[in-house]
Amino acid sequence: MHDTIVITPVKNSIETTLQTIECIHKAEGDHRHMIYNDFSNAETKSALEENQNKFGFDLIHLEDVTDTPSPNYKLVLQKAQEDAIAQNLPLVIVESDVLVKPDTLNKMLQASNELDKAGMIGAITVDVFGKVNFPYLNFRNEKREIISTNHSLSFCCTLLTVDLLKSFSFKELSDTKDWYDVFISRKSKALGFNNYLLTKLLVVHKPHSSRPWKQLKYTNPLKYYYQKLIKRKDRI
Repeated sequence: MHDTIVITPVKNSIETTLQTIECIHKAEGDHRHMIYNDFSNAETKSALEENQNKFGFDLIHLEDVTDTPSPNYKLVLQKAQEDAIAQNLPLVIVESDVLVKPDTLNKMLQASNELDKAGMIGAITVDVFGKVNFPYLNFRNEKREIISTNHSLSFCCTLLTVDLLKSFSFKELSDTKDWYDVFISRKSKALGFNNYLLTKLLVVHKPHSSRPWKQLKYTNPLKYYYQKLIKRKDRI
């Protein structure tokens, strides 16, 4: 019996993706890892297939499931929700630019079992030097180890409890958005759950490795907002 289901949506960025996969493979406990390949290039697809047996993850090529071009986060979440509910297991989202530690998943699971009416449990993200980074910069001076927060939790490294998964269907998620961490965080609170951030549970985050155009926010803001507002990329 697995302890959790861990999902990682993948869109190219194979170097960081394989680092993410290896870290999850080394995690303490028994976690079923599912990779959703969202129309990546041929190099990424081949590398995933070549490493599947080595790291023991399940591999789903979304091109075999849908004709809808990426991003297909809604579809990934819907399928993951169905699997998690069927197996009565918490769902952990670890994105392909995040490196967990061996005890990260088990500590998130333990917190979800111990904290009051937990809906979502988030690990805090840091850079390779250990400094808190995007998207949790607001918490970089936080002294408390566990926070019940009204802020939206990012899906960089976040656990969704079985109770939350059973409380509403992800089929309700809007087709007009690309990402759903804000909506699901707010929905969790609206349903009476608590969302917790574990500020001492650190994971390395290499932001936007799979979406390099988002680096323009720091180097060329005008071009970034053209992509985001005019071309309607990255709808949240």
